[in-house]
Amino acid sequence: MIEEPAPDNFATHPPRHVAIIMDGNGRWATNNGSNRFAGHRAGVKSARPVVETCAEVGVEVLTLFAFSSENWSRPVQEVNALMRLFVEVLQREVDALHENGIRLVFIGDRRQLPTILQKRMEDAEAKTFGNKRMTLILAVAFGGRWDITQAVKRISAKVKSGDLDAADIDESVVTRHMSLAGFDDPDLLIRTGGERRVSNFLLWNFAYSEIYFTETLWPDFSAADLRDAFQFFGQRQRRFGGVSKQLEALGD
Repeated sequence: MIEEPAPDNFATHPPRHVAIIMDGNGRWATNNGSNRFAGHRAGVKSARPVVETCAEVGVEVLTLFAFSSENWSRPVQEVNALMRLFVEVLQREVDALHENGIRLVFIGDRRQLPTILQKRMEDAEAKTFGNKRMTLILAVAFGGRWDITQAVKRISAKVKSGDLDAADIDESVVTRHMSLAGFDDPDLLIRTGGERRVSNFLLWNFAYSEIYFTETLWPDFSAADLRDAFQFFGQRQRRFGGVSKQLEALGD
């Protein structure tokens, strides 16, 4: 008897918002006898098919963790090389993203970034602002605790000015002051490279995200690997704190 192939659940119900911790560039470089910067360049190449596949299957938002607030502690030479790579990639890729209807958004503490990179980011956001096919969010100089701290500061300022009553602060108020305000929380978090942690990424927003860990290093991560993650997501029952029978009743 020939078994029927498993249905592609993601094809009809893909995750609306996917977040990825792109880990393993350095180890990939070591394994291939290259320097770490070569690993970062290889990682950029891996991002292209992932962006394309997400757009093709109907993902609405893709958030990539490109550079964390903790990455500033890396050797100066590596950080400077990464900043130059970001500028180069923006110059090369923005037109293609725009032509494919993809909006580009950046989150993170831009004040820490080189002026030329800040300008390229602003120009890219302005150019692609009206695109509707998919939103690509790049987290640069970003940290989850920084994000929450900034939200607390903005909320506190509104309370102090009288624009907000402290008694009215609830989860929805906090959410509106986070970096991802205006976007749904990620449905699926993918982390490559074998580690099993969220590494100070979208701490507020991962409350009910499904998490998929893979041993594959980011430069080796392909569209096929992405589809495996989507298959995993398609098999999950998302209860959001409820129980299965409640979900079944809603489906009746």
